[in-house]
Amino acid sequence: MLRSRIIGTGHYLPEKVLTNFDLEKIMDTTDEWIRQRTGINQRHVVGPDQAASDLGLKAGRRALETAGVAPEEVDYLICATLTPDYFMPSSACLIQHKLGLTRAAAVDINAACSGFVYGLQMADAFIRAGVHKTILVIASEVLSLRLDWTKRDTAVLFGDGSGAVVIRGEEGEQGILSTFAAADGHAYDILHIPAGGTRLVLTPENITDTERGIIMNGRELYKRAVMAFGEAVEKALQQTGCKAEDIDIFVPHQANERIIDSAAKRIGLPSEKVYLNLDRVANTSAASIPIALDQARREGRIEENDLVLLAAFGAGLTWASAMVRW
Repeated sequence: MLRSRIIGTGHYLPEKVLTNFDLEKIMDTTDEWIRQRTGINQRHVVGPDQAASDLGLKAGRRALETAGVAPEEVDYLICATLTPDYFMPSSACLIQHKLGLTRAAAVDINAACSGFVYGLQMADAFIRAGVHKTILVIASEVLSLRLDWTKRDTAVLFGDGSGAVVIRGEEGEQGILSTFAAADGHAYDILHIPAGGTRLVLTPENITDTERGIIMNGRELYKRAVMAFGEAVEKALQQTGCKAEDIDIFVPHQANERIIDSAAKRIGLPSEKVYLNLDRVANTSAASIPIALDQARREGRIEENDLVLLAAFGAGLTWASAMVRW
């Protein structure tokens, strides 16, 4: 059976680190308040000359090196981001050029925090259909530039970073076993950025308005996230016929420690099988799962033939999951 196998991973985090103690100096918050509610200790933020494609370039290059794949072997590049360099052209096209992917088509997708798993599903479908053989999926986010740094309910949650995987069609039992994706646009305003698109165009008059940053109804988002996250996890088990005890490691979207704990407990998964890097990198939206995947692999937490569960929830609202035989 032809499967879509992840043969390489990579990630990149900007050098600048912003701790909770740094945030205490610029807003009404404390390290204890942030840690108790989120589990976050620090986050990485870009330098003045860095954009989404710059971060994605570094993660993509590392993934290709890990996979031993030359740039000209890549057929397709999918970049998941809600913070692209430009509205046009896509960040995927910029990365395609910088990486020298001379044969690859390139496209951006925006499913917010679920974007990477959405990208996995697309890549898996292309490969199983025989359309493409080798696909690079990158998620890259520069959320620090879309925050109102006076609002602790959102500013403390997010960080910048990028992650990437190389996927290749191979015969055998290893690879992506299942994918699931869902959305509910009715609840779009629970988490959104009102200004900057064609609904509310930025002008000299409104450029300083707080609506240019992320707006969140935290209480309502938490309730929906717990339910949707749980559904995504259960779908992965149902589609594969696996049980919680079969899973070797759960790599979730790193949004909130309490939401992750709730999803793990819902299926009876012990904490030692859950990978967390939220304390070190915060919520990097679409980039959070591929960053965590690469870190877990490099730390020896993921080995060949391990059963890996991925699940995400994000603005849109969107949610998604995948089960992977490593």
